[in-house]
Amino acid sequence: MPRYEYPAFDYVTPPELLGVGDAVHPVAIVGAGPIGLSMAIDLAMKGIRSVVLDDNNVVSVGSRAICWAKRSLEIFDRLGVGKRMLEQGVTWKVGRLFHRTDEVCSFDLLPEEGHTYPAFINLQQYYVEQYLVERAQEFPDFIDLRFKNKVVDHKDEGDHVAVSLETPDGPYSLKAEYMIACDGARSPTRQRMKLPFEGQTFEEKFLIIDVEMQDSPFGGETAERWFWFEPDFHNGQSALLHKQPDNIYRIDFQLQPDADEAEEKKEENIARRLKAMVGDKPFTLDWMSIYRFTCAKLDRFVHNRVLFVGDSAHVVSPFGARGGNGGVHDVDNLGWKLAAVLKGEADADLLETYNSERSHGSAENIMNSSRATNFMTPKSPMERLFRDEVLKLANDMPFARRLINSGRLSVPCSLSDYLPDTQSDKSTVQLGAPIIDAPLHGAQGETSLIEILKDRFTLVSFGTKPDFESNSVDQIVVAKAGTTLDEQTFADISGLAFKRYGEGLSYLFRPDGHVAAVYQTPDHKRIEAAIHANLHYHPQQAAE
Repeated sequence: MPRYEYPAFDYVTPPELLGVGDAVHPVAIVGAGPIGLSMAIDLAMKGIRSVVLDDNNVVSVGSRAICWAKRSLEIFDRLGVGKRMLEQGVTWKVGRLFHRTDEVCSFDLLPEEGHTYPAFINLQQYYVEQYLVERAQEFPDFIDLRFKNKVVDHKDEGDHVAVSLETPDGPYSLKAEYMIACDGARSPTRQRMKLPFEGQTFEEKFLIIDVEMQDSPFGGETAERWFWFEPDFHNGQSALLHKQPDNIYRIDFQLQPDADEAEEKKEENIARRLKAMVGDKPFTLDWMSIYRFTCAKLDRFVHNRVLFVGDSAHVVSPFGARGGNGGVHDVDNLGWKLAAVLKGEADADLLETYNSERSHGSAENIMNSSRATNFMTPKSPMERLFRDEVLKLANDMPFARRLINSGRLSVPCSLSDYLPDTQSDKSTVQLGAPIIDAPLHGAQGETSLIEILKDRFTLVSFGTKPDFESNSVDQIVVAKAGTTLDEQTFADISGLAFKRYGEGLSYLFRPDGHVAAVYQTPDHKRIEAAIHANLHYHPQQAAE
């Protein structure tokens, strides 16, 4: 199979250097990685123009982020690239845990049917970036992609941000109502602002390798997550294996704390480690890196006109696939709120809810990531004793298997404690929870719940349609099989929608798919009040 060919994107002289261009851009996005591109597409779908600024013009080299979780895939579906990612990616939901040569246990992340997207797919970051660039190019009137435009300075002027840039044609500046920093874990924006990035840096070193192999390294089915504690083939603490498209396998080797990085990077030493793992199977090294990771976050993600999204705001260890997925959840949370502010539907205080909700989400990710790291690499004799005894017991005792932590895999957080009081009725799905998918049948054929929810507040009634109309909310009815279908009425042919949401309840979903309110008898007044509360909610005011 041919190797991936990294596409290079054209540099175009910025209009400002030609004496034209917008006086003030609505949004400037710094960074054209998966998060910055997703942010631009999300805003474009809501009618908000942005300029995307990146100092490079090639997608990320090496697979980097590879594990994309179900909720992120649902968000990517809304952005228009989910199906393409699913088709190209390696689908998996089973994880296997080994101690030395023995398989201790396995787990299934999505045992039930009736979901459009699987628990996870593995897909190299360069594919994701390519798909997002090509999707962004479908919005020429709303997304201005500027490659080889390096941001070298910015200044928040109160009512806008002044951004200074360098290009192959020389320096220039532009203005934007808001600047979104999607410029990664080493964020130059964060560094210029001298913002503390507090957390814990772990001393452990990991050798990360992408290897091309025509055959599975262990035979059988390896479209799964395989994790080893103290494997016999490796003298470190752990090893991890994932299969990717194009016969590429991601392998992580934990190194000894005193490992010489220069020596470990030598191809002959990498080959020695790989041969100890896979034997005589032929392989080709595709990419490698050595990393030491940090779990840290900004205290605040919103600094007046400068907003931080993704790794610029928070970083975690790679175990659990919470980094890239967490950034996608940031985009999902911020997009509709910033659009509402720029359209004059809400004041800037609404952005404080992005700060509070995603600070909560990133703190939860950091907690889970730190716990996984401490289990994998115990920091004290007592932690090691606990880890070793859990692994021993797990062979025979099911309760011990739940204690094994090789990375609690990414799931979306609940926002139940961060939403305004909407006088909701009791529900099957918790207030603040993200949408739970279910298969449906519409007038145009098979669909699903995530596919019919758009970028607006939407009331989904499971049973019959409420007796009112509203311009503020889309209305969808999920009815039983045999009901006459139209553009707003869908049939629950599997029974899973009613099982998951409860018959006779109506759910108000925010534009990002989180449950904003639940009603047994919704009416126009309550719906309008709930939407107003969500658009004009300020967490600090509520706390006071």
